[in-house]
Amino acid sequence: MNKVAELLSGWIRKKVEEASAEGVILGMSGGLDSSVTAVLCKNAFPKSTLGLIMPCFSDPEDIAHVKQVAEKFDIETRKVDLSPVFLTVLETLESRAYEGDIATANLKPRLRMLVLYYFANKLNYLVVGTGNKSELMIGYFTKYGDGGVDLLPLGDLLKTEVRALAEVLDIPKAIIEMPPSAGLWAGQTDETEIGMSYEVLDGVLKAIASTDFAGCDMDKVEKVKDMVKRAGHKREKTPVAYL
Repeated sequence: MNKVAELLSGWIRKKVEEASAEGVILGMSGGLDSSVTAVLCKNAFPKSTLGLIMPCFSDPEDIAHVKQVAEKFDIETRKVDLSPVFLTVLETLESRAYEGDIATANLKPRLRMLVLYYFANKLNYLVVGTGNKSELMIGYFTKYGDGGVDLLPLGDLLKTEVRALAEVLDIPKAIIEMPPSAGLWAGQTDETEIGMSYEVLDGVLKAIASTDFAGCDMDKVEKVKDMVKRAGHKREKTPVAYL
């Protein structure tokens, strides 16, 4: 995994140079994927990596984890509190209080995308996303939210592989061991929404890729196949009607 980390940081550096950009910016949530991505970015651009902390009625523990990673790896951060903006947008749209529905929850990552690109444009940086292969395959990301980025260095690594990379990079144990969550609402976790653990999901994705389903729960295999199929539009470029 040391070699993987070196290759990914080198890839980030190459892509930024190809775009004639000057550095990288990413959202730091305090979770595993964003922490790993932040360290890879820092290794690629020691003097021009910016991590944005964008709480939106977020768990204070998440902010504490961001600060822990930022201090340990000397990553420059900037905080933009989106809580009042979120409420204003919601009030403008529907004149109602926040409810835990998916359309409302998805406003959060879409607001974060807006802020990331504002600073990216100002600094001539590229926006680095934190999504991994497990999430991309089943569509577990918000279109034009956390899916709206320039680079995805973890996009070919399954969640379990990202955890292994986190160990190599010496990401704090508390972050590696915490239940993965997109922070869309209080108590929300990835695995509850997906309906299985990442270990099971990754095993099924590997089985689908290899077509070797020995030892697999076929009900879960069919469920994952369905998720992959339904998420196809999220992974593809916007269709163009050519005449």
